[in-house]
Amino acid sequence: MRALVIKKPGQASIESVPEPLAIPGTLLLKVRMVGFCGSDLNSFRGKNPLVSFPRIPGHEVAATIVEGDRQDRGLAPGVDVTVSPYTNCGRCPSCRRGRPNACEFNETLGVQRDGALTEYMVARPETLHPAKLVIRELCLVEPLTVGFHAVARGRVTAEDAVAIFGCGGVGLGAVAASSFRGANTICVDVDDDKLQLARLVGGAHTVNSAREALHKRMLELTDGRGPDVVIEAVGLPNTFRAAVEEVAFTGRVVYIGYAKEHVSYDTRMFVQKELDIMGSRNALPEDFHAVIRMLEERRFPVDEAISSIVALDQAPEALRSWSDNPSKIKKIMVHLA
Repeated sequence: MRALVIKKPGQASIESVPEPLAIPGTLLLKVRMVGFCGSDLNSFRGKNPLVSFPRIPGHEVAATIVEGDRQDRGLAPGVDVTVSPYTNCGRCPSCRRGRPNACEFNETLGVQRDGALTEYMVARPETLHPAKLVIRELCLVEPLTVGFHAVARGRVTAEDAVAIFGCGGVGLGAVAASSFRGANTICVDVDDDKLQLARLVGGAHTVNSAREALHKRMLELTDGRGPDVVIEAVGLPNTFRAAVEEVAFTGRVVYIGYAKEHVSYDTRMFVQKELDIMGSRNALPEDFHAVIRMLEERRFPVDEAISSIVALDQAPEALRSWSDNPSKIKKIMVHLA
């Protein structure tokens, strides 16, 4: 079968690879569509420290069940599913606390192990989520779950003012989740196109922090208090610090982004404000269920969130183009069948 393979940084091509076999406890899937994620771009650029080469990327999956030895939860041949791309050991502290999304030994599709940009793949039944969605909607589920999980970590309610720093793919999921919960959602970015899309997703207010004074706007939009919750989805030292500086007293800060360099804080803010500061990693089954429910209710602008859909043969060039112009592309999906 054919697959997209990143042979080394900057070099991707379509290659022939062995077909997988469904063993007891797994199901064989025909891959229909896969979305490119920022981690795929970092792998292509050689900036993902968790990746070794060669590697098949891809973990934003829409697929159809072909065969397997279990048909519970509606997992019969012909059923369309999306896939949770994570593994968990069941033994580490995170798993034993019921938080397998943060498993110490997690291996994500397309990162620590070969991913879904192939014609067929196998998966465990517990990682599959059937839904009454079209293929491109199924393909959007996983990337949106990451933001949904961050909002769940922040315990967001309809009474909260929530500021999302960064409105890329992950941040957009947080905007959608916050809006879905009825919160007063403030979207912060330096790109007007991303902010416009965030409005369509449900953001009540937008702030272009390249042109507007962030602190002044945060106070204006929250009656002088600051946001109850700040979710950081950028990964820069200045936005890591701004999250703590702008959040209200006794507020909650949730970090999704990875800062690529050390971050220095005035730790007085942590204590004086008595903040809850949390990390957020991957997603849980309930996050998948919440995203699927939102998409089934047609409460997300699917078409506007997708930049392009390309065939597998076009995927290497699409990846190169994205690497050359990352700010101009929202979401690329690869159609396989």
